Amino acid sequence: MDHTSRYDLDRDALGSVVEELAPGSPRYRAAQVWDGLHRRLLEPDELTELPRPLRAALRGHPAMAPALELDREWETDGGRTRKWVWRLADGKRIESVLMHYDASANHQARSTVCVSTQAGCAMACGFCATGQAGFERHLRVGEIVEQVTRAARSAAADGRRLSRVVFMGMGEPLANYDATLAAAHRMRDDLGLSARHLTISTVGLVPGIHRLADEGLPINLALSLHAANDAKRDDLVPINRRYPVAALADACRRYVERTGRRLSIEWALIEGVNDGIDDVRDLAAFAKPLGAHVNLIPLNPTPGYAVRGTAPARVQSFHDELRTAGVNATVRQTRGREIDAACGQLAAGQVGAPVRLRPRP
Repeated sequence: MDHTSRYDLDRDALGSVVEELAPGSPRYRAAQVWDGLHRRLLEPDELTELPRPLRAALRGHPAMAPALELDREWETDGGRTRKWVWRLADGKRIESVLMHYDASANHQARSTVCVSTQAGCAMACGFCATGQAGFERHLRVGEIVEQVTRAARSAAADGRRLSRVVFMGMGEPLANYDATLAAAHRMRDDLGLSARHLTISTVGLVPGIHRLADEGLPINLALSLHAANDAKRDDLVPINRRYPVAALADACRRYVERTGRRLSIEWALIEGVNDGIDDVRDLAAFAKPLGAHVNLIPLNPTPGYAVRGTAPARVQSFHDELRTAGVNATVRQTRGREIDAACGQLAAGQVGAPVRLRPRP
């Protein structure tokens, strides 16, 4: 069954839809629709510069249907963190998370959306709720892009501008490479987001990292490392058995050299598993030659992984030991844990109990 949606269409396909619905229309009509959907983030009904019959026809055309149907929505952090569960046309569910950050001494105020690239995930990392749920399917370009447009509309309603997109939701972005890259280009070229404000996260798909290095797109790369020796990483991140640490380091080195972008390393601190002094040494040996920045994230709880996150005092000492070893590191602020919206907790609304349920509109 064809589930093509409005953001799956490229410019030519959208032009064909407009010509089908209003034969002989001036060519700028299709450009108006494209601009309205992308730059202005409008629904077809809101494109008041179009003739009323065309607006009505667009509303009823199957290819112009939205890809995402709101299933559930939660808020926490005083409304600064919002999670959506979206139902797709085939009944699969995905999640995306919008986070507002206030201005600080080091950062301007910003709004970031974390988007999914797959329904489920095949990487089978045991400490991640999405990995525990298993893989269902890849998302299409339109299903990825529409998560961003929905978040941008929500941010605008809060008086904010969406400034960053992180491909860190459900799924492994580089396993759905073509759709992920097409979505990134759409965000840069049509939604007006800088490629430097887009971040793709990967657990270490080496061929995908090499492909990304050759794209000529100055996008950020975040590596979910979690262990920096093969024996430990084989257990925590099973894809390491195919692409071991040395090959991963080589791919990241090439990415940094080709793009000039700084590599980010994500490290979920798990009590008694990867928070010891040997782990500091291994991580420093991996990160320092790459000039990488390390984000330390105390493990967020999930039902399928009983081990606790590292205690705050040890998180801070791990951070300090890394800094002493010459590695730039930050302890990341945890957002959305109460609504299962934090790193590693996304499982399409199947995990935990939200503290605030907003009614479906």
